[in-house]
Amino acid sequence: MKEMLIMTPGPTEVAENVRLARAKATTNPDIDLAFYDFYKKTCSKLAQFLKTKNDVRVLAGEGILGLEAACASLTEKGDRVLVLDNGIFGHGFSDFIELYGGEAVLLQSSQKEAFSLELLEKFLEKDHDFKYATVVHCDTPSGVLNDLSSICPLLKKYGILTVVDSVAAMGGEELQVDKWQIDIALGGSQKVISAPPGLTIASISTAAYQAMTERKSPIASFYCNLLTFKDYYEKKWFPYTMPISDLYGLDQAIDNLLTDQEILKRHAIIGHATRQAIENSPLELYLLNGYSNTVSVIKVPEGLNDQEILRKMRENYRVMITGSFDYLAGKVLRIGHMGENARPNKVAYSLYALQKVLEDLGMTFKNNLQEDFLDAYHAPG
Repeated sequence: MKEMLIMTPGPTEVAENVRLARAKATTNPDIDLAFYDFYKKTCSKLAQFLKTKNDVRVLAGEGILGLEAACASLTEKGDRVLVLDNGIFGHGFSDFIELYGGEAVLLQSSQKEAFSLELLEKFLEKDHDFKYATVVHCDTPSGVLNDLSSICPLLKKYGILTVVDSVAAMGGEELQVDKWQIDIALGGSQKVISAPPGLTIASISTAAYQAMTERKSPIASFYCNLLTFKDYYEKKWFPYTMPISDLYGLDQAIDNLLTDQEILKRHAIIGHATRQAIENSPLELYLLNGYSNTVSVIKVPEGLNDQEILRKMRENYRVMITGSFDYLAGKVLRIGHMGENARPNKVAYSLYALQKVLEDLGMTFKNNLQEDFLDAYHAPG
């Protein structure tokens, strides 16, 4: 049976050398001092990758763990937290804030566009009494990309700590943690990094640590307490047994990314070429602007069912893309072109399969999605 081509917006396909790294012989990560050196070195590579001098930690849990851990570690009862809401995960931060006793103040911007900097500026002029603010870099369900380079410095201008969910963008979109004044940046192993699911990446600034240590009440969690990792190397103690095989794989995946000098350019070209092919066809992109180069989101054609389209792609062409959820359930299709998925041959075949399925379901195309994608991909400049 032909192996399935996984073109979802995470988890992504995993490179062979990452799979092999996970098969290396393991030690006891709790007591083997050499493992502490390995973990520290991996975190240093991640800091280089994120362009930061801040501490970087790898947590044993899928990317959602990082989002909750940031909120758990910073939030005290009654804290006002600004939630920049223009997508499902953007809105979702409010659940974690309220879970730990904070007051989530949602500032809503168009769900089909990048978050409005003008809206944020006008809001902050009137109200900026917030402990921290949350913003999603790429909101995966819709693919909307927010401009952190403008948003985070504006928030810091008012003394507001910044918490960024970059799970679906980290590595495929530019991310400069220190230059953009990001206090906590969060990523996941299974997106652009292209390692298996199960690990969270977190960079933590001095200001964020200070807010955690100066709390009046203790952090109401152990597993989600970012302070438990603060002095792990000096103490030679982890708060829980680290998933050593997953970390071996992550370390190799980071090496792959650091040696890929064209990674941002490759994602940008593939993202543009995918959108160009869609725009030349009867299909419609969901967003009006703010397109991420890691995922393309397409409206389900009128009269068709997303689940039938997805099933036929899997069964007839062995390609796995996905729909969405929440308010986008049944309304869009998502193609992930991130990390190991961001290869022209994989995206081209996925678009070919999508067109064939839609034609079988009665749609008429005057263009060829695969050819239009390849033409745009190979176009000069």
